[in-house]
Amino acid sequence: MINIYNIAIKNGDKILLDVKFNINKSIAIVGQSGSGKSLLAKAIVGIVPDNLTTDINTSHIDKIRLVPQNPFTSLSPMSRVKEQFFCDKQKAIDMLNILKLDTDTMDKFPAQLSGGQLQRVVIAMAMVDSPSLLILDEPTTSLDWSKRDEILELIKLLQSKFGFRILYITHDIETTKVFCDTIAVLKDGLIVEQGLTDKVLNQPQHSYTRKLINSTFQRKI
Repeated sequence: MINIYNIAIKNGDKILLDVKFNINKSIAIVGQSGSGKSLLAKAIVGIVPDNLTTDINTSHIDKIRLVPQNPFTSLSPMSRVKEQFFCDKQKAIDMLNILKLDTDTMDKFPAQLSGGQLQRVVIAMAMVDSPSLLILDEPTTSLDWSKRDEILELIKLLQSKFGFRILYITHDIETTKVFCDTIAVLKDGLIVEQGLTDKVLNQPQHSYTRKLINSTFQRKI
């Protein structure tokens, strides 16, 4: 089933977000900082500030889980990993193993884990609840290039194994090619371009999309 989202958010008379997009298998929402990407994620999971007016219409209500940019925001530094899984212990261990984490990870505190390990723990916590939609909000921003690619490949593996949909939020337009079949370009709370990922990346129609692609290319020179 294709999920259709219509989301509008206002602060008084000011429009902060007004978007419409479909999720078939996976979609990337790309844009620079301040474009409204994280606000979009918060709107879908229902954590928008009370002072904002929100209108969300969707064709189907999914079991949705969010993987935030900073894994520390999802973990208590005072508790061991095993105390932060709300599921059967073996189910948690199995998911950690799929994500290439040893079983002894369960007995560690967050401060004993690397950034990449912490992000995989947070992904495992989201996955044990068998979501039908996984929102990834800049999940690799704090990681180096090698760890970034590893996390993205593991998410791709999980999707092929469990069949959930992905809404991938990022400013790094290059990484959308890993597992996103469609892409939407967000600017100032509005989608200025969307379509098949390959087509948008290879034949961008909007000047803002071209700017994002060019900035990604220039960083790699």
